[in-house]
Amino acid sequence: MTLTFAAVLASEAIDPAEVLVIRHAYVGEHKDGTAGIHGDSSDEEILSYTHAQSPNPRTFPAKPPKFWIVFLPEGGNRARLWSVLENQGQTSVDIVSRTFHLTHTNLLGDLRNRLAIGWRSPRNWRVSAAKAAAYPVLEIADAEPKRFPGFDALTLDYPQLQTVMREHRYAAWRTALASVIGIYLITDTRDGRHYVGKADGAENLQQRWSEYSANGHGGNVELRGLDPSSFRLSVLRVFDPSTPAGEINAAERLFKHALDSRKHGLNRN
Repeated sequence: MTLTFAAVLASEAIDPAEVLVIRHAYVGEHKDGTAGIHGDSSDEEILSYTHAQSPNPRTFPAKPPKFWIVFLPEGGNRARLWSVLENQGQTSVDIVSRTFHLTHTNLLGDLRNRLAIGWRSPRNWRVSAAKAAAYPVLEIADAEPKRFPGFDALTLDYPQLQTVMREHRYAAWRTALASVIGIYLITDTRDGRHYVGKADGAENLQQRWSEYSANGHGGNVELRGLDPSSFRLSVLRVFDPSTPAGEINAAERLFKHALDSRKHGLNRN
C-alpha cells in the first residue's frame, strides 16, 4: 500500500480545504523580467519570491486559502517540502503582481527538507490539497541531529519538550539532561505563574522532564488540572549527581523565594 500525501496532512489534522500546494520551479528570470529562484536561493529569497503572485485569477486563485504548502523541485517528478506558510492576506496589487503577507508556521515542521513526494502534475506548479492528497510519498529522510544549545540556553515550550523526548535527532539533548540533576522552572505562559521543581537523588533531569512530556504534570499536585500546552520549561541550575541533597534543597528554596513561586506561583511548599 502506497503512502500518500493525504496521510501526511492527516497526521497534523490539516484541512485540505484550507490548503494550497505549490511546487516552485528553478528559473533564473521569468519572461516578464522578474527574478526567479535557484538551487542556492536562501530561505529569505524563496519567501520573498512566494510573496508575489499573478493578479490573473486563471493563474493564481482570486481567494487563495489560509495555508500554502511549498515544495522545491528535485530531479524528475520529485518535490521536497520547504515550508508551510500562513497567508495573512493580500498587501498590494497592480497589473504585474499581487503581494501577500506570508509567515512560516510550525505545521509539518519536523518534515521540512525531509519529505519528498511525487509531483504528478508537471505542468501545474500549484494544485489544491485535495488533488495533492493522492500524490505518493517517495521519501522521508533521516533528520539531522540537533546540537545541544547548553543548559543556560535551554528553553522548551511543551510541544518542543515532547519532540525532544521522542525524536532521534535530539538524542544528544537527552544524553545531556541525563547527565545532571538540578533545579528547573516551569512557567505557565497564560498567566506567568512559576513552578520551581527539582530532579535529584536517583532521578536525573531527563527522567523528570520525560514524565512531564508523558502526562503534563509529572505527578505534581500543583500542576494537575492545568493545560500543559502553555507550559515553558527551562533549567535554573544543574548539579553533579554526587552533590549532597542539602545543597540542592537549599538552591530550590532560594529560587522559590526569588521567583515568589509559593505566594504568587504554583508551588505549595
